[in-house]
Amino acid sequence: MEPVSVAVSAVLPAGGSGERLGGATPKQFCGLQGRPLVSYAVRAMERVSWISDIIVVVSPENIETMKSIIEKYGHKRVTVVKGGVTRHRSIFNGLKVFAENQSSNRLLQKPEVVIIHDAVRPFVEEDILLKVVTAAKEHGAAGAIRPLVSTVIASGEDGCLDHSLERARYRASEMPQAFLFDIIYQAYQQCTDHDLDYGTECLHLALKYCKTNAKLVEGTADLWKVTYKRDLYAAESIIKDNLSQQICIITDLKEAVAQVGFLLHESLKSQVKVEAISISLSKNDSHLQNIFSGECYNFLCINDKEYATEEIQQLVDMLEKSNIPLLYPIVLILVHLSISENIFFSIELEELTKIKKFAREVKKKNILVYGLLIQCKHW
Repeated sequence: MEPVSVAVSAVLPAGGSGERLGGATPKQFCGLQGRPLVSYAVRAMERVSWISDIIVVVSPENIETMKSIIEKYGHKRVTVVKGGVTRHRSIFNGLKVFAENQSSNRLLQKPEVVIIHDAVRPFVEEDILLKVVTAAKEHGAAGAIRPLVSTVIASGEDGCLDHSLERARYRASEMPQAFLFDIIYQAYQQCTDHDLDYGTECLHLALKYCKTNAKLVEGTADLWKVTYKRDLYAAESIIKDNLSQQICIITDLKEAVAQVGFLLHESLKSQVKVEAISISLSKNDSHLQNIFSGECYNFLCINDKEYATEEIQQLVDMLEKSNIPLLYPIVLILVHLSISENIFFSIELEELTKIKKFAREVKKKNILVYGLLIQCKHW
């Protein structure tokens, strides 16, 4: 991914009441796989190293709830801001934090480009964020769009069809959107009360008040917004599917073992999302912690030690200390390589019993441990 040469921050409006979803809990706080929806959107921004600060704007009665989510899931670079009575007023409050230093926690740098993204769109990827930021830097404003699914029609006062729009000419406005900070902040400063109370489109404000024509960027199909209860089920289905499509290969630092990990990575990368790392589990590796926070549920650990029970226990401990919700099983496959000319390989019964006991214990925590012994010669 190309480096970003400008200061970038993000504002996530999360103050909606979720009336269309139904139920007492606003949709941004509904649980998906044990984690609130808003946490997924925050994490998507956190994964992007070039986003400096993340502002989450919530209604006053949910400020403490949001702060507890940040603490529970270990979110970083996040500031919670009190929202307004409408979407635009909430976004304006989020922008004011940079322009007027209203954050009580720490001094926030005013960014050159600001991303605005709905807290109920959990599947945004770095690629589309980079595209809208790059376009905003050049054009002043940019936003993701998608083709219309249905034809838009207008009815007359009598309730009959008046006219329809040519679907090929129109697009659905999606998130994320990005702006030069000074442009969007100026637009909100000049915005009428009517637009603040009834408007919903940020790109329109930049055009109306700052004469800035936004660059439209074709978005991906996963940018949709969770609006109705059925969307929650769809989002959870996507998350489950993603779980089965990710694997992390962990090897120790020995060259022969790391080479096996590399070859396995090369053979799997066309089929699933795979990451291979060579580390010492005795050290608190930040890269591995980032993988945990990304909620990878499948791990393949390769070593050539006679007994690796201690290292596996360390890995399980790291998993338990991470914020990964264990509502779905974590699969941990232990691969022991016996690299020698000796064609015979054995494991003591006492050690095998110890491993089986360990596997039974962690299974109660929804961690499934499997073992594989491989005899191979030097190559």
